Amino acid sequence: MKAGLGALTARGRSFVASGIAALLCAVLLGEHDLLRIGILILTLPLLAAMVVARTRYRLSCARRLEPQRAEVGVEATVTLRLENVTRLPTGLLLVEDTVPYALGARPRFVLDRVEPQGIREIDYRVRSDLRGRFPIGPLSVRITDPFGLVELARGFTISDTLVVTPQVVPLPHVRLSGEWTGGGDSRSRSVAAAGDDDVAPREYRQGDDLRRVHWRSTARHGELMVRREEQQWQSRGALLLDTRRMAHRGEGPRSSFEVAVSAAASIGVHLAREGLGLRLVTDQGAEHLTEMGLSHSLLDTLAVVRQSQTRSLDYGVTALRQGGGDGLIVAVLGSLRAEEVTALARLRHGSVTGVAVVLDTAVWEHPDAPPSEEYEQVRTVLAGYGWRVARLRSGGSIAAVWPEAARRGGRTPIGNTAGGGGE
Repeated sequence: MKAGLGALTARGRSFVASGIAALLCAVLLGEHDLLRIGILILTLPLLAAMVVARTRYRLSCARRLEPQRAEVGVEATVTLRLENVTRLPTGLLLVEDTVPYALGARPRFVLDRVEPQGIREIDYRVRSDLRGRFPIGPLSVRITDPFGLVELARGFTISDTLVVTPQVVPLPHVRLSGEWTGGGDSRSRSVAAAGDDDVAPREYRQGDDLRRVHWRSTARHGELMVRREEQQWQSRGALLLDTRRMAHRGEGPRSSFEVAVSAAASIGVHLAREGLGLRLVTDQGAEHLTEMGLSHSLLDTLAVVRQSQTRSLDYGVTALRQGGGDGLIVAVLGSLRAEEVTALARLRHGSVTGVAVVLDTAVWEHPDAPPSEEYEQVRTVLAGYGWRVARLRSGGSIAAVWPEAARRGGRTPIGNTAGGGGE
């Protein structure tokens, strides 16, 4: 009863106040009819509080997100499944789920009655124009009487997470470098290997093909020996994303930083689907990506990447150099100083292919402006070291400029050949 009285709604408290006032007036004026009215008005919320407080039914709740990863601006569907696990029907239920402000207003629903062992499913949609990981839940259920005089809240503890990823734009297939072997869509074998071809024989195992028996080794060891299967080679690459606040312009979804994140996501997913073993590097160093589900791991990481206060690309360049074994380096860059351009340019040496997507931040607020002098200087230095440079302007699409990644850069300056990459 104490819990019920504490859960009186504004209407319930008004009834109590009106009932008490009617009783006082009835006593002072000696009106018996008013006394009966006062007792009725006062008793009604008290009875409602007793009924609601003594409610003993139990509910189970489950939540499903479809999809669990949604791109910026794309709707996701949340399905709530409520089950009455007792043998008593429920009363009126007010269901409210907890969602962050970025996903919209809190969804509220009214369920009139759930029969014993009954199930109700409720769908609602959420969308966000911001990247991130957003918790959804917990769910709260408010139990009320038919007159709306008493309301008790009961909550669940389970919650789920919706990952809002950057926009991924499909990219055309381009021939990035000359290390691709064979014809068609065959994979690169000159970049790095998942393991060297091991031609040494091993002992025969149950199920091995007898056509792989190595008879010379069998005679030498006195037992059946078979040739090992060649291990698959896998090309490796690195994706550098410039997240420095000072290197970008604009605010919100159309800022150069958000465009850079979307470009990096599009390139990374495209290369992963091409079979490239990829690692992600920012100006703060290397980011951890899982080998299984590389595209999902990359998108999850980019969903929460934020602008940094770092003022130099040194950590990123160092991480690229220490990683080693990359046959392809793709850099998505903002504004750069001369020394940063040179340090980055020297990473391309030998058979390494370098592709730079440079955001022309100097004229970012003027999308129709010609390439800025700053961009031309960056392009000249990178192209001089053999990089392939594409300009990405405000309002432009990474899919439109990606074919420029197939154009070979200029020759490496004298004195800065393969040895320059180890500086």
